[in-house]
Amino acid sequence: MLRLATLISLTCALLATVLIGATPAGAQEPQRRYIDVLEVSGLIDPIQVASINAHLDRAESEGATAVIIQLNSPGATVGTDEFVELLDRIDSSPVLVAVWVGQAGSDALGASALLASAADVSGIAPGSRIGDVGDDLDIDLPAPFDSYVDRSAEDVAAIEAGMVDAFAPTIGDMVLYLEDANLTDTLSEIADPDAEVPQRQLLDDVTVRFSSLGLLDQLMHTVASPPVAYLLLLIGLMMILLDFYTAGIGVAGVVGAVSLLLSSYGLGVLGASPTGLILLIVASLAFAIDIQTGVPRFWTAVGCITLVVGTFTLLPGYGIGWLPVLSGIGLTVAFVLSGMPALVRTRFSTTTIGREWMIGLMGKAVSSIDPEGVVEVRDAKWRARTNRLTPIGEGDVARVVAIHGTILEVEPETGGARDYREMRNKS
Repeated sequence: MLRLATLISLTCALLATVLIGATPAGAQEPQRRYIDVLEVSGLIDPIQVASINAHLDRAESEGATAVIIQLNSPGATVGTDEFVELLDRIDSSPVLVAVWVGQAGSDALGASALLASAADVSGIAPGSRIGDVGDDLDIDLPAPFDSYVDRSAEDVAAIEAGMVDAFAPTIGDMVLYLEDANLTDTLSEIADPDAEVPQRQLLDDVTVRFSSLGLLDQLMHTVASPPVAYLLLLIGLMMILLDFYTAGIGVAGVVGAVSLLLSSYGLGVLGASPTGLILLIVASLAFAIDIQTGVPRFWTAVGCITLVVGTFTLLPGYGIGWLPVLSGIGLTVAFVLSGMPALVRTRFSTTTIGREWMIGLMGKAVSSIDPEGVVEVRDAKWRARTNRLTPIGEGDVARVVAIHGTILEVEPETGGARDYREMRNKS
Protein backbone atom coordinates (compact mmCIF):
# COMPACT_ATOMS: atom_id res chain seq x y z
CA MET A 1 0.00 0.00 0.00
CA LEU A 2 2.85 2.40 0.77
CA ARG A 3 4.41 1.77 -2.63
CA LEU A 4 1.04 2.31 -4.34
CA ALA A 5 0.51 5.63 -2.50
CA THR A 6 4.01 6.78 -3.44
CA LEU A 7 3.41 5.89 -7.09
CA ILE A 8 0.11 7.80 -7.15
CA SER A 9 1.77 10.87 -5.56
CA LEU A 10 4.59 10.92 -8.13
CA THR A 11 2.10 10.53 -10.98
CA CYS A 12 -0.01 13.47 -9.73
CA ALA A 13 3.08 15.64 -9.31
CA LEU A 14 4.21 14.84 -12.85
CA LEU A 15 0.78 15.64 -14.30
CA ALA A 16 0.66 18.91 -12.37
CA THR A 17 4.07 19.85 -13.72
CA VAL A 18 2.97 19.18 -17.29
CA LEU A 19 -0.40 20.96 -17.00
CA ILE A 20 0.88 24.03 -15.18
CA GLY A 21 3.97 24.28 -17.36
CA ALA A 22 6.34 24.50 -14.50
CA THR A 23 10.04 24.16 -15.20
CA PRO A 24 11.63 21.08 -13.59
CA ALA A 25 13.97 21.81 -10.73
CA GLY A 26 17.49 22.56 -11.86
CA ALA A 27 16.44 23.56 -15.41
CA GLN A 28 16.37 27.16 -16.75
CA GLU A 29 14.19 28.67 -19.46
CA PRO A 30 16.25 29.69 -22.48
CA GLN A 31 16.75 33.45 -22.60
CA ARG A 32 15.17 34.99 -25.68
CA ARG A 33 17.07 37.41 -27.90
CA TYR A 34 15.55 40.42 -29.65
CA ILE A 35 16.11 42.40 -32.80
CA ASP A 36 14.38 45.75 -32.41
CA VAL A 37 13.13 47.50 -35.57
CA LEU A 38 12.25 51.17 -35.01
CA GLU A 39 10.39 53.10 -37.70
CA VAL A 40 11.61 56.69 -38.11
CA SER A 41 9.68 58.66 -40.73
CA GLY A 42 9.23 62.34 -41.46
CA LEU A 43 11.39 65.16 -40.20
CA ILE A 44 13.56 64.19 -37.24
CA ASP A 45 12.18 66.45 -34.51
CA PRO A 46 12.59 66.35 -30.70
CA ILE A 47 9.92 63.63 -30.48
CA GLN A 48 11.80 61.37 -32.90
CA VAL A 49 15.09 62.01 -31.11
CA ALA A 50 13.53 61.08 -27.76
CA SER A 51 12.02 57.94 -29.32
CA ILE A 52 15.38 56.78 -30.72
CA ASN A 53 17.12 57.37 -27.38
CA ALA A 54 14.37 55.55 -25.48
CA HIS A 55 14.57 52.51 -27.75
CA LEU A 56 18.35 52.38 -27.47
CA ASP A 57 18.01 52.49 -23.67
CA ARG A 58 15.51 49.62 -23.76
CA ALA A 59 17.66 47.58 -26.13
CA GLU A 60 20.71 48.02 -23.90
CA SER A 61 18.86 47.19 -20.67
CA GLU A 62 17.25 44.07 -22.18
CA GLY A 63 20.37 42.92 -23.99
CA ALA A 64 18.95 43.10 -27.52
CA THR A 65 20.98 41.54 -30.29
CA ALA A 66 20.59 44.52 -32.63
CA VAL A 67 18.55 47.66 -33.27
CA ILE A 68 17.55 48.44 -36.86
CA ILE A 69 16.37 52.00 -37.57
CA GLN A 70 14.02 51.92 -40.55
CA LEU A 71 14.60 55.42 -41.96
CA ASN A 72 12.52 57.56 -44.32
CA SER A 73 13.22 61.21 -43.57
CA PRO A 74 13.71 64.43 -45.57
CA GLY A 75 15.83 66.05 -42.86
CA ALA A 76 15.87 67.23 -39.25
CA THR A 77 14.40 70.15 -37.34
CA VAL A 78 16.49 69.84 -34.17
CA GLY A 79 19.53 72.01 -33.56
CA THR A 80 23.12 71.05 -34.25
CA ASP A 81 23.98 70.23 -30.61
CA GLU A 82 20.98 67.94 -30.12
CA PHE A 83 21.58 66.14 -33.40
CA VAL A 84 25.30 65.64 -32.70
CA GLU A 85 24.37 64.13 -29.31
CA LEU A 86 22.06 61.71 -31.14
CA LEU A 87 24.86 60.69 -33.52
CA ASP A 88 27.22 60.15 -30.59
CA ARG A 89 24.55 58.11 -28.79
CA ILE A 90 24.16 55.79 -31.80
CA ASP A 91 27.90 55.52 -32.34
CA SER A 92 28.70 54.66 -28.71
CA SER A 93 25.83 52.24 -28.10
CA PRO A 94 27.03 48.80 -26.93
CA VAL A 95 24.17 47.27 -28.94
CA LEU A 96 24.66 46.79 -32.67
CA VAL A 97 22.81 49.64 -34.43
CA ALA A 98 21.91 49.37 -38.11
CA VAL A 99 20.18 51.93 -40.36
CA TRP A 100 18.02 50.72 -43.24
CA VAL A 101 16.76 53.32 -45.72
CA GLY A 102 13.53 51.59 -46.64
CA GLN A 103 11.06 50.53 -47.81
CA ALA A 104 11.53 50.99 -51.55
CA GLY A 105 11.44 54.65 -52.60
CA SER A 106 12.37 56.04 -49.19
CA ASP A 107 14.71 58.97 -48.55
CA ALA A 108 17.46 59.78 -46.09
CA LEU A 109 18.17 63.39 -46.98
CA GLY A 110 19.56 66.35 -45.13
CA ALA A 111 20.88 65.74 -41.65
CA SER A 112 19.03 62.41 -41.41
CA ALA A 113 21.51 60.91 -43.90
CA LEU A 114 24.23 61.17 -41.24
CA LEU A 115 22.47 58.50 -39.15
CA ALA A 116 23.90 55.98 -41.62
CA SER A 117 27.42 57.24 -40.90
CA ALA A 118 26.96 56.86 -37.13
CA ALA A 119 25.46 53.34 -37.30
CA ASP A 120 27.55 50.17 -37.23
CA VAL A 121 26.09 49.02 -40.53
CA SER A 122 23.63 50.45 -43.06
CA GLY A 123 21.51 49.28 -45.97
CA ILE A 124 19.28 50.77 -48.63
CA ALA A 125 16.17 49.57 -50.49
CA PRO A 126 15.59 49.83 -54.27
CA GLY A 127 14.72 53.33 -55.50
CA SER A 128 15.70 54.92 -52.18
CA ARG A 129 17.99 57.95 -51.95
CA ILE A 130 20.55 59.21 -49.47
CA GLY A 131 22.61 62.40 -49.38
CA ASP A 132 21.85 66.09 -50.06
CA VAL A 133 23.18 66.73 -46.56
CA GLY A 134 23.20 70.51 -46.90
CA ASP A 135 25.08 72.92 -44.68
CA ASP A 136 22.46 73.48 -41.95
CA LEU A 137 24.53 71.61 -39.35
CA ASP A 138 27.67 73.40 -38.20
CA ILE A 139 29.80 70.24 -38.16
CA ASP A 140 32.53 68.68 -40.26
CA LEU A 141 30.84 66.13 -42.50
CA PRO A 142 32.46 62.69 -42.61
CA ALA A 143 33.57 61.20 -45.92
CA PRO A 144 31.95 60.45 -48.30
CA PHE A 145 29.00 62.60 -47.15
CA ASP A 146 31.09 65.74 -47.57
CA SER A 147 30.89 65.13 -51.33
CA TYR A 148 27.10 64.95 -51.25
CA VAL A 149 26.23 68.31 -49.72
CA ASP A 150 23.83 69.33 -52.50
CA ARG A 151 23.15 66.04 -54.27
CA SER A 152 21.96 62.55 -53.45
CA ALA A 153 22.69 59.03 -54.65
CA GLU A 154 20.21 56.24 -55.32
CA ASP A 155 20.51 52.65 -54.01
CA VAL A 156 23.45 51.02 -55.88
CA ALA A 157 25.15 54.38 -56.49
CA ALA A 158 24.99 55.10 -52.77
CA ILE A 159 26.69 51.75 -52.05
CA GLU A 160 29.41 52.44 -54.60
CA ALA A 161 29.95 55.88 -53.06
CA GLY A 162 30.42 54.29 -49.64
CA MET A 163 27.48 55.98 -47.90
CA VAL A 164 25.76 52.66 -47.15
CA ASP A 165 27.05 49.10 -46.84
CA ALA A 166 24.42 46.82 -48.33
CA PHE A 167 21.59 46.54 -50.84
CA ALA A 168 18.58 45.30 -48.84
CA PRO A 169 15.20 45.26 -50.61
CA THR A 170 13.34 44.23 -47.42
CA ILE A 171 13.86 44.34 -43.68
CA GLY A 172 14.41 40.58 -43.84
CA ASP A 173 17.30 41.11 -46.25
CA MET A 174 18.76 43.60 -43.77
CA VAL A 175 18.65 40.99 -41.00
CA LEU A 176 20.18 38.51 -43.42
CA TYR A 177 23.05 40.93 -44.13
CA LEU A 178 23.79 41.22 -40.42
CA GLU A 179 24.12 37.44 -40.30
CA ASP A 180 26.28 37.21 -43.41
CA ALA A 181 28.60 39.91 -42.06
CA ASN A 182 29.07 37.80 -38.91
CA LEU A 183 27.55 40.57 -36.85
CA THR A 184 24.82 38.36 -35.37
CA ASP A 185 24.07 34.68 -34.89
CA THR A 186 20.32 34.71 -35.39
CA LEU A 187 19.58 32.52 -38.45
CA SER A 188 19.52 28.83 -39.22
CA GLU A 189 19.27 27.07 -42.58
CA ILE A 190 16.10 25.28 -43.63
CA ALA A 191 16.63 21.81 -45.07
CA ASP A 192 14.97 22.02 -48.50
CA PRO A 193 16.61 19.92 -51.25
CA ASP A 194 14.40 21.53 -53.92
CA ALA A 195 15.50 25.10 -53.15
CA GLU A 196 18.03 26.59 -55.56
CA VAL A 197 19.20 29.08 -52.94
CA PRO A 198 19.75 28.01 -49.30
CA GLN A 199 16.74 29.07 -47.21
CA ARG A 200 17.21 30.44 -43.71
CA GLN A 201 15.01 31.36 -40.81
CA LEU A 202 15.37 33.02 -37.42
CA LEU A 203 16.52 30.79 -34.60
CA ASP A 204 13.85 29.75 -32.12
CA ASP A 205 15.22 32.03 -29.41
CA VAL A 206 15.23 35.17 -31.61
CA THR A 207 12.25 37.54 -31.87
CA VAL A 208 11.88 40.63 -34.08
CA ARG A 209 10.04 43.51 -32.39
CA PHE A 210 8.63 46.33 -34.49
CA SER A 211 8.12 49.72 -32.85
CA SER A 212 6.89 53.16 -33.86
CA LEU A 213 5.70 56.34 -32.16
CA GLY A 214 2.77 56.16 -29.74
CA LEU A 215 -0.57 57.77 -30.53
CA LEU A 216 0.09 61.10 -28.77
CA ASP A 217 3.69 61.29 -29.99
CA GLN A 218 2.54 60.51 -33.53
CA LEU A 219 -0.05 63.32 -33.32
CA MET A 220 2.52 65.90 -32.21
CA HIS A 221 5.05 64.61 -34.76
CA THR A 222 2.44 65.01 -37.53
CA VAL A 223 1.55 68.50 -36.34
CA ALA A 224 5.22 69.48 -36.66
CA SER A 225 5.26 68.72 -40.39
CA PRO A 226 5.25 71.83 -42.65
CA PRO A 227 1.99 71.23 -44.61
CA VAL A 228 -0.01 70.27 -41.51
CA ALA A 229 1.26 73.20 -39.42
CA TYR A 230 0.50 75.61 -42.28
CA LEU A 231 -3.03 74.31 -42.90
CA LEU A 232 -3.83 74.24 -39.18
CA LEU A 233 -2.79 77.91 -38.94
CA LEU A 234 -5.16 78.90 -41.77
CA ILE A 235 -7.99 76.81 -40.33
CA GLY A 236 -7.48 78.38 -36.91
CA LEU A 237 -7.48 81.95 -38.26
CA MET A 238 -10.60 81.39 -40.39
CA MET A 239 -12.50 79.63 -37.59
CA ILE A 240 -11.74 82.47 -35.17
CA LEU A 241 -12.91 84.92 -37.83
CA LEU A 242 -16.08 82.88 -38.34
CA ASP A 243 -16.78 82.75 -34.63
CA PHE A 244 -16.37 86.54 -34.44
CA TYR A 245 -19.31 86.98 -36.81
CA THR A 246 -21.59 84.48 -35.07
CA ALA A 247 -23.41 84.95 -31.81
CA GLY A 248 -21.52 83.59 -28.81
CA ILE A 249 -18.60 81.18 -28.62
CA GLY A 250 -19.48 78.06 -30.54
CA VAL A 251 -17.92 75.09 -32.26
CA ALA A 252 -16.01 77.33 -34.69
CA GLY A 253 -14.27 79.13 -31.83
CA VAL A 254 -13.24 75.88 -30.12
CA VAL A 255 -11.99 74.35 -33.37
CA GLY A 256 -10.09 77.55 -34.16
CA ALA A 257 -8.46 77.69 -30.74
CA VAL A 258 -7.37 74.03 -30.85
CA SER A 259 -6.06 74.44 -34.41
CA LEU A 260 -4.03 77.50 -33.44
CA LEU A 261 -2.56 75.73 -30.39
CA LEU A 262 -1.48 72.72 -32.44
CA SER A 263 -0.17 74.97 -35.19
CA SER A 264 1.81 77.02 -32.68
CA TYR A 265 3.61 73.89 -31.50
CA GLY A 266 4.37 72.77 -35.06
CA LEU A 267 5.55 76.19 -36.21
CA GLY A 268 7.71 76.50 -33.08
CA VAL A 269 9.45 73.19 -33.81
CA LEU A 270 9.93 74.12 -37.47
CA GLY A 271 11.21 77.62 -36.67
CA ALA A 272 8.58 79.61 -38.56
CA SER A 273 9.45 83.05 -39.88
CA PRO A 274 7.88 85.88 -37.81
CA THR A 275 7.43 87.88 -41.02
CA GLY A 276 5.38 85.14 -42.67
CA LEU A 277 3.30 84.64 -39.53
CA ILE A 278 2.53 88.36 -39.25
CA LEU A 279 1.56 88.54 -42.93
CA LEU A 280 -0.95 85.71 -42.54
CA ILE A 281 -2.47 87.40 -39.49
CA VAL A 282 -2.69 90.69 -41.41
CA ALA A 283 -4.41 88.81 -44.25
CA SER A 284 -7.14 87.56 -41.91
CA LEU A 285 -7.66 91.05 -40.49
CA ALA A 286 -7.87 92.55 -43.98
CA PHE A 287 -10.48 89.97 -44.97
CA ALA A 288 -12.46 90.83 -41.83
CA ILE A 289 -12.75 94.48 -42.84
CA ASP A 290 -14.42 93.77 -46.18
CA ILE A 291 -16.50 90.92 -44.79
CA GLN A 292 -18.15 93.49 -42.54
CA THR A 293 -19.22 95.53 -45.58
CA GLY A 294 -20.37 92.45 -47.49
CA VAL A 295 -18.56 93.46 -50.71
CA PRO A 296 -14.97 92.48 -51.68
CA ARG A 297 -13.03 95.67 -52.23
CA PHE A 298 -9.56 97.08 -51.46
CA TRP A 299 -8.95 95.16 -48.25
CA THR A 300 -9.87 91.86 -49.88
CA ALA A 301 -7.13 92.46 -52.45
CA VAL A 302 -4.71 93.31 -49.64
CA GLY A 303 -5.68 90.10 -47.85
CA CYS A 304 -5.11 87.97 -50.95
CA ILE A 305 -1.67 89.47 -51.57
CA THR A 306 -0.49 89.11 -47.96
CA LEU A 307 -1.92 85.56 -47.86
CA VAL A 308 0.19 84.49 -50.84
CA VAL A 309 3.37 86.27 -49.66
CA GLY A 310 2.94 85.00 -46.09
CA THR A 311 2.49 81.43 -47.34
CA PHE A 312 5.81 81.42 -49.19
CA THR A 313 7.74 83.12 -46.38
CA LEU A 314 6.27 81.23 -43.41
CA LEU A 315 8.64 78.23 -43.38
CA PRO A 316 11.94 79.09 -45.07
CA GLY A 317 14.02 76.02 -45.73
CA TYR A 318 11.06 73.63 -45.77
CA GLY A 319 8.86 72.67 -48.69
CA ILE A 320 5.16 72.92 -47.82
CA GLY A 321 4.18 71.29 -51.10
CA TRP A 322 2.14 72.67 -53.97
CA LEU A 323 -1.04 70.76 -53.11
CA PRO A 324 -1.27 72.11 -49.51
CA VAL A 325 -0.36 75.61 -50.73
CA LEU A 326 -3.00 75.66 -53.48
CA SER A 327 -5.58 74.09 -51.18
CA GLY A 328 -4.87 76.54 -48.36
CA ILE A 329 -4.96 79.67 -50.52
CA GLY A 330 -7.88 78.54 -52.69
CA LEU A 331 -10.14 77.40 -49.87
CA THR A 332 -9.36 80.47 -47.77
CA VAL A 333 -10.23 82.88 -50.57
CA ALA A 334 -13.40 80.92 -51.46
CA PHE A 335 -14.47 80.91 -47.81
CA VAL A 336 -13.94 84.65 -47.49
CA LEU A 337 -15.68 85.57 -50.74
CA SER A 338 -18.70 83.26 -50.53
CA GLY A 339 -19.16 81.65 -47.14
CA MET A 340 -18.54 84.53 -44.76
CA PRO A 341 -20.81 87.16 -46.42
CA ALA A 342 -23.77 84.79 -46.09
CA LEU A 343 -23.01 84.31 -42.39
CA VAL A 344 -22.71 88.05 -41.86
CA ARG A 345 -26.14 88.59 -43.40
CA THR A 346 -27.53 85.87 -41.15
CA ARG A 347 -26.31 87.67 -38.06
CA PHE A 348 -26.88 91.32 -38.95
CA SER A 349 -29.92 91.22 -41.22
CA THR A 350 -33.59 91.00 -40.38
CA THR A 351 -35.67 87.92 -40.92
CA THR A 352 -35.76 86.67 -44.52
CA ILE A 353 -39.42 85.53 -44.37
CA GLY A 354 -42.07 87.95 -45.66
CA ARG A 355 -39.73 90.75 -46.75
CA GLU A 356 -42.21 92.41 -49.07
CA TRP A 357 -42.86 94.98 -46.35
CA MET A 358 -39.40 96.37 -47.07
CA ILE A 359 -40.45 97.63 -50.49
CA GLY A 360 -40.79 101.40 -50.30
CA LEU A 361 -38.61 101.80 -47.21
CA MET A 362 -35.80 104.32 -47.23
CA GLY A 363 -32.25 103.31 -46.41
CA LYS A 364 -28.71 104.70 -46.52
CA ALA A 365 -25.95 103.54 -48.86
CA VAL A 366 -23.10 102.13 -46.74
CA SER A 367 -20.91 102.04 -49.84
CA SER A 368 -21.19 103.42 -53.33
CA ILE A 369 -23.83 101.47 -55.29
CA ASP A 370 -22.72 101.56 -58.93
CA PRO A 371 -24.39 99.26 -59.86
CA GLU A 372 -23.84 97.07 -56.75
CA GLY A 373 -22.97 97.87 -53.18
CA VAL A 374 -24.31 97.73 -49.62
CA VAL A 375 -27.34 99.52 -48.22
CA GLU A 376 -28.48 99.78 -44.61
CA VAL A 377 -32.22 99.46 -44.00
CA ARG A 378 -33.49 99.67 -40.41
CA ASP A 379 -30.03 98.95 -38.94
CA ALA A 380 -29.52 95.86 -41.14
CA LYS A 381 -27.00 95.72 -43.99
CA TRP A 382 -27.99 94.23 -47.34
CA ARG A 383 -26.35 93.80 -50.69
CA ALA A 384 -28.01 96.17 -53.11
CA ARG A 385 -28.23 96.82 -56.85
CA THR A 386 -29.35 99.90 -58.78
CA ASN A 387 -29.73 100.99 -62.39
CA ARG A 388 -26.41 101.89 -64.03
CA LEU A 389 -27.84 105.28 -65.04
CA THR A 390 -28.63 106.25 -61.46
CA PRO A 391 -25.67 105.38 -59.22
CA ILE A 392 -26.03 106.08 -55.51
CA GLY A 393 -23.11 107.56 -53.65
CA GLU A 394 -21.91 106.48 -50.24
CA GLY A 395 -24.10 108.01 -47.52
CA ASP A 396 -26.95 108.93 -49.91
CA VAL A 397 -30.56 107.96 -49.29
CA ALA A 398 -31.91 105.02 -51.28
CA ARG A 399 -35.42 103.60 -51.69
CA VAL A 400 -36.11 99.85 -51.86
CA VAL A 401 -38.16 99.10 -55.00
CA ALA A 402 -37.84 95.30 -55.30
CA ILE A 403 -36.27 92.23 -53.70
CA HIS A 404 -34.44 89.50 -55.64
CA GLY A 405 -33.38 86.68 -53.29
CA THR A 406 -31.10 88.34 -50.75
CA ILE A 407 -30.31 91.37 -52.93
CA LEU A 408 -32.34 94.59 -52.72
CA GLU A 409 -33.06 96.64 -55.82
CA VAL A 410 -32.87 100.31 -54.88
CA GLU A 411 -33.14 103.74 -56.48
CA PRO A 412 -32.27 107.30 -55.41
CA GLU A 413 -34.72 109.16 -53.23
CA THR A 414 -35.74 111.36 -56.17
CA GLY A 415 -36.48 108.32 -58.37
CA GLY A 416 -34.40 106.13 -60.65
CA ALA A 417 -33.88 106.22 -64.38
CA ARG A 418 -36.13 103.91 -66.39
CA ASP A 419 -34.76 101.15 -68.55
CA TYR A 420 -35.21 101.93 -72.27
CA ARG A 421 -37.12 98.65 -72.73
CA GLU A 422 -39.60 99.66 -70.03
CA MET A 423 -40.09 103.08 -71.66
CA ARG A 424 -40.68 101.46 -75.08
CA ASN A 425 -43.25 99.01 -73.68
CA LYS A 426 -45.24 101.81 -72.05
CA SER A 427 -45.21 103.92 -75.19
